[in-house]
Amino acid sequence: TKTVMTEQWVEKIGFFCRSPVHFLSATGTTAETVLSELLRELREDRASANVKVLLLSPFCEQPLVLCPSHSVGEETALELMSVYSQCSPKVLPLRCHLLLAISSVLVCTDCVSRRSSATQDFLELLFLIVQDTSELHSDTVSRSLRATACDCLRELEACCPGLLSQHLELLGALRQRENSRLHQAYCELYTQVMRNSVYQLAQCTGTGPDHLKALLEGDTSAACEVTQDTDLMNSKDFGALSSLVLGPMGVAPVIHTGPDCKELRLILSSLLEDSYLLTPLAQAALLHKLIELVTMVPGIPPTVFRAQLLRLLGTTEVSLLHVTLLMKSAFTDSLFSAEDEAFLLKRLVVLSQHPLLSTFEKLFYMDCLLHFPENRPIGCGDEMLPVLLTPQLATALVPTVFNDSVTMLTRFNLLSMVYLDEEGEDEEGKGLTYLYEHLVTLLGIVGNGGNREIVTTFFRASFLFLSYFGHVENYSSQLIKHLCELYLDHTHLASQLINLANETQNKLPDSSWTVALLQGLQTAITKVPLTNLTSQELNCHLKIMARVAEERDIPQHSTLHFLSAVVVASSSSLLGNWRLGNSILAVCRCLLIHPDLDTWLVTLADVLQHMAKSYRDTDIRDHSRLYYTLLTNLSKEKLAGVLERGTATEGDHVKKRTLSYIVAESEGQASILTIHRTEKEVLKLVELKLTEPRTQFDSPDFASEVTINYNLVHNDHYEELRDISVPCLFREKPPPIVKLKLKPRQPYPTTLHASAVFTTQEGLTWYSELPEIHVSFQQTFCPVPVPPAWGRLDKLEVFSALWQEICSECEDVVESAKSLFCCQLEKEELEILVDRHFKAFLVEDDSVHGELRVFVFLPPLSHVLLKIRREEDAVNFDIATDNWHLLPHINSFLQEVTSQEQSPR
Repeated sequence: TKTVMTEQWVEKIGFFCRSPVHFLSATGTTAETVLSELLRELREDRASANVKVLLLSPFCEQPLVLCPSHSVGEETALELMSVYSQCSPKVLPLRCHLLLAISSVLVCTDCVSRRSSATQDFLELLFLIVQDTSELHSDTVSRSLRATACDCLRELEACCPGLLSQHLELLGALRQRENSRLHQAYCELYTQVMRNSVYQLAQCTGTGPDHLKALLEGDTSAACEVTQDTDLMNSKDFGALSSLVLGPMGVAPVIHTGPDCKELRLILSSLLEDSYLLTPLAQAALLHKLIELVTMVPGIPPTVFRAQLLRLLGTTEVSLLHVTLLMKSAFTDSLFSAEDEAFLLKRLVVLSQHPLLSTFEKLFYMDCLLHFPENRPIGCGDEMLPVLLTPQLATALVPTVFNDSVTMLTRFNLLSMVYLDEEGEDEEGKGLTYLYEHLVTLLGIVGNGGNREIVTTFFRASFLFLSYFGHVENYSSQLIKHLCELYLDHTHLASQLINLANETQNKLPDSSWTVALLQGLQTAITKVPLTNLTSQELNCHLKIMARVAEERDIPQHSTLHFLSAVVVASSSSLLGNWRLGNSILAVCRCLLIHPDLDTWLVTLADVLQHMAKSYRDTDIRDHSRLYYTLLTNLSKEKLAGVLERGTATEGDHVKKRTLSYIVAESEGQASILTIHRTEKEVLKLVELKLTEPRTQFDSPDFASEVTINYNLVHNDHYEELRDISVPCLFREKPPPIVKLKLKPRQPYPTTLHASAVFTTQEGLTWYSELPEIHVSFQQTFCPVPVPPAWGRLDKLEVFSALWQEICSECEDVVESAKSLFCCQLEKEELEILVDRHFKAFLVEDDSVHGELRVFVFLPPLSHVLLKIRREEDAVNFDIATDNWHLLPHINSFLQEVTSQEQSPR
């Protein structure tokens, strides 16, 4: 039975951890049910320790699914701690996994950052475990619990920096006392807590050596004065704490302690001595934190690391060499001499080509060369070679055809930077010659049928070579010749050549190399007899010609002759292929928008007319006929506008997109047809306070108005609304005013949900949610619709008659109702309230007798009548209405307006 239960839990827990959403939907349960079931099984004595370890995995992998709020997380953590307290000391794996599960729950549900009571209880439990000395001489397995507790404390401190700062002295004592393999765990924990604590002090103003000394000695009463309100978890710039090594030009928070830092210097010396006992990764982490400590405390000289440099400069561990470079970036010539810098650079060169190292390690070392932190840098950039990396020193890194692609390209890039200075002094430099010969060698491999990887490597190397040496006419012109010959032998490389031309033109906009390459390809293609071409080769040639036709500086007469030959002289078997016809039309389309269209207009018209008549595919004939019609009936400017490219390239800005836009095959119709959704609100609705003349009441369909913009959706209390269309919206001009009449079916407050669909200057359509429009109950108030000639007495007569009718029929008529609202207002407050909210609706102001009468009409058929009078201890609002459904809204409205006017008592 236990075996079956275990198998069931294995399957169930695996399903839940892989996809909690699918698990909950497939089983029809909720996360709360799963949580209670897991906790129940964990408390069950019949379940084995292995099953309970399995049950804890969801708490570690999906804690937010089981505990969606911090309150649930705190309760779950307390339950798990209760399970821990009931566990037998012998089941160490279960106790370790319980600690990990509690840590995950507390961290992920923000209980740690909130410093909840469950977090404090868990910290007390962890400190009891790490201080337990009864296991110092026990077996290795029993130490795993203390190791896990150290890991949990380090995780809590990492997620909530400064959490353990008040326990720094205790952690230091535990580190010094521990002499087993757990010394590394205590050392890492202590270093992390000390680094975060010092950072807390550095963030505060007015800190000095006394505060630092109090922190290190455990004098919490002095240290807390500064640190209690500066938790790192609340610091907005805590992201910088991930690494404070900012280099010689960077700025890190510092504590001005002066030269007297004996306590911290002793601690650093002790930690550096202990670093020999740690694993390489732990040593690197420890040194990284100590570097940050010295950076924040200028009173400690960087020479404290001097004793470590000998082994660090000679290390073969990647992590230790990396932390050495971080150390050099932080302290430069205050720690590293010129001889140290030269030695470190030479070592990086040796390691970058060492045959016993893996490819990834050698790539890392070459990247270190490109970002080498010099003692006295002469420039700042993303990739800057150190001055000491001379061509003679870099000779060991020359690329060869036996390198893998990534290594070859990295070496090619590095050597290009090295030989760039050499080329400036001597154009016939050997380094540049070698790089070009290497490029030609790669080209030969591609020409002999190289695989896809070598083809990609060659074109990337060509781009790198042109980026650095495209201005060297001798090599760039030879490269064009070789590329044209390569293309004629391998026409399937058309896409790679076009990409190389585009990227080179973007990288070197002032260079004429791209135009020269395309012109060379144009010449080479036009010399090839058409009878020797297959359909696939012809498609590749047309793709190249379409790219050539985009260049304004290239004469297009030979392109037109080639097109004419393809259309007229080719075999009829080819003139039926839709793909080939579309390739021809792509070239024609580029020629139609070329600035020199007038010089070859007749020839292009003949090509299009011939295709419109003779091509077998109906779609191609239709497009040819359309292009021919546009060419012969529109001016050059209008033709360019109709055929304007739909997608703007970088640096360009398409100002309009016409509805008659003619789409080419590969121009991405999705961007035109898709309605894009904005990430945030880009438009805003503003309600305008308009004073309407009383003639509006002469209209039989009048209603209260709210001025808004664009599209609205609302509930059934109002008539259906239509979308609003605004022809054009200018940023520099005042926004257009649009009016929308809301016709209430019931005069209730409501919320209008608005959105906008608009087209930008680039021609893209966007959808944006707009802020909701809240229509308050008061906004539905209207004066009573009586003839304009009526005076005050006439309105008062209507008020009295309607009041009497409502009072006499409220018991018989279901819809009528009376009510009373009372509040405490001073005389002046009442006058302000009436003037602000009821002035437009007053029909009688009998201040002598202390009674005011208010007559409000609420479309479409409701009325509200108020008699306001002052009593000895209150103000009474007698309410009468022919629609009792309005009473809750009337009461809420009166509560709101009277509370605004009441003075604090």
